[in-house]
Amino acid sequence: MKNSFKLAAIALGCAAVYVSCSNSEAKKGVGIDVANFDSTVAPSHDFFHFANGGWIKKNPIPADQIRWGSFSILNENNKKNLHQIVDDAAAKKDAAKGTPEQLVGDFYFSAMDTATIEKLGADPIRPEMENIDKLTDITSILHYTAMLQKWGASPMYGLYAGQDPKNSEVVVPQLYQGGLSLPDRDFYISKDARSENIRSEFLKHMVNMFKLYGMDEATSTKYANVVMRIETALAKASMTRVELRDPFKTYNKVTIADLNKLTPSIRWDVMMNDLEIKSGYDYLVLGQPEFMKELENQVKTNSVDDWKIYLKWNVLNLAGNVLSSDFVNEDFNFNNKILSGQKEIQSRWKRMIQMTDGTVGDALGQLYVAKYFPPDAKKKADELVSNLIAVYNERIDKLDWMSAETKVKAKEKLNAITRKIGYPDKWKDYAGLEITRNSFFKNLMNATAWDYNYAISQIGKPVDRTKWGMTPPTVNAYYNPSMNEIVFPAGILQPPFFNAQADDAVNYGGIGAVIGHELTHGFDDEGRNFDAKGNLNAWWTSEDSAKFVTRAQIIIDQFDGFTVLDTLHVNGHLTLGENIADLGGITIAYDAFKRTKQGQSKELIDGMTPEQRFFLGFATIWAGDVRPETAAQRIITDPHSPGLYRVNGPLSNIEDFYKAFNVTEKDAMYRPDSLRAKIW
Repeated sequence: MKNSFKLAAIALGCAAVYVSCSNSEAKKGVGIDVANFDSTVAPSHDFFHFANGGWIKKNPIPADQIRWGSFSILNENNKKNLHQIVDDAAAKKDAAKGTPEQLVGDFYFSAMDTATIEKLGADPIRPEMENIDKLTDITSILHYTAMLQKWGASPMYGLYAGQDPKNSEVVVPQLYQGGLSLPDRDFYISKDARSENIRSEFLKHMVNMFKLYGMDEATSTKYANVVMRIETALAKASMTRVELRDPFKTYNKVTIADLNKLTPSIRWDVMMNDLEIKSGYDYLVLGQPEFMKELENQVKTNSVDDWKIYLKWNVLNLAGNVLSSDFVNEDFNFNNKILSGQKEIQSRWKRMIQMTDGTVGDALGQLYVAKYFPPDAKKKADELVSNLIAVYNERIDKLDWMSAETKVKAKEKLNAITRKIGYPDKWKDYAGLEITRNSFFKNLMNATAWDYNYAISQIGKPVDRTKWGMTPPTVNAYYNPSMNEIVFPAGILQPPFFNAQADDAVNYGGIGAVIGHELTHGFDDEGRNFDAKGNLNAWWTSEDSAKFVTRAQIIIDQFDGFTVLDTLHVNGHLTLGENIADLGGITIAYDAFKRTKQGQSKELIDGMTPEQRFFLGFATIWAGDVRPETAAQRIITDPHSPGLYRVNGPLSNIEDFYKAFNVTEKDAMYRPDSLRAKIW
């Protein structure tokens, strides 16, 4: 099944194992390879391509990838390490039940048992498709949507258990817009040629999937059109991604009685029982009331037969990438090849490692950490976080636009940030999860149901602040505003992004900027609305808030002006949080670097000053390229700007970069001082 859980924030793609290197440890020429430069490009004209152009030319995107860069290479190397782990675990047929070796080994073994999977074809979902045929009224339709929520799907709506944004000590049910198959509402609505082509291909994809299940052409076509009509109506009522960035707009505290009035055709007291959420809460958090009004309209106006078609599509779509190869290939053709431009499907072992991580990630994480995460790495990375926080505190003190009152609360929040590094202090207990060697699909159903039950079991209980939103092998990092925490899984705390033999300039430009980025997420346009305890709370003075908005608008305007493909521009509003974090991260990291021995020296390495090596260290973590189809999709769906602009955008606002590379008014990287963004 498709992995459906969302992360509060998806961060960068690098981190560090060690805090810094002494001069005796650092080796000249390590960390920055001048062969990766493009000497035909002036650094003052296009710093991204100056620093990375040579590398990009030598490293085309592999056929099984949608983008390729430093981050991708780390991810692929990590999969190779995990490959050995899962193979070893799968070879242990007698591992004790419930141990990490048993959960990982038996799941991976079943996932790689292609002979059985091919033989079964569509049989794993036939019982559910037959159950849908037996539905007779809207009550039974709604009951079935609850079952699919437990599968990890979100037909009609999305529901999950999470911290109340305004009371971070309480876990409550949260109801959200949902029901769509395409990556974003805009794909259903926009009139541009790309969107229209995607809609056309989506219809073909649905027809093909229904036909693979055994329906004839006419029936499959009819079914596809019914699904498209329903999903388009839901898309039109959905908030845009920019609107979703306002946490106040998506916070609506409602009771079951309120919901029943909003959607009279849906008895939410009955639905909560169907969803097995029976106690522990007095209210829900509703994200989009207007969406629920349209859902009510759709429930009333669509026939039971149409809803049965819609539910059948949800089952097919959810399971398409885990059935036999005919389904997998069709799923890949649309969701990867057409939507993202990927040329070839990844090897099954790579896909199933990712599936294993998404299913029993903490069990896999225990095996991964034991083999690949050295004991001292956690401590040394933690020290570097402390260094960056110390610098951030001083920078807040020196802000000339923020009042003393807001500064006190900002520093209170900064110093309350929890850092989670490497792996959890308390591993997830998978008690009750049944994983065997003989049924891949059943294992997935069991795991998704277990995850769902685990989540809703937290309702009414004290918030578990030890839990993680990513698994230890994950090559990523994040900031969670409700927890007020920064998290760096072990999967990303390794080379090539940090090199213990490289000089401090390179490592502060890389990992230092990453840590600063995550810290700054607590003070970006969204994160700043949450206080030290993780509560949605307007803790700024109105004057300071207005000043922040004015400064943030400069970043919006700057990034709105960047062109990605023909007429497609970066969305400055959608990417604002990440752009603020990038600018804050590099600024704070540079300040911290200048306090090191190398940062205060004039020593040249490979003909580069310490300052130049710092900015090159930052630029090279974003070395890479992306397929046009992926770039076009990410402009709509991704809150991160393309790598080119994550380098050139923030650096063009930094005076110290100008000095390091002699940027003048005649250069493309130059921005007049009045247009330079300055926040943190």
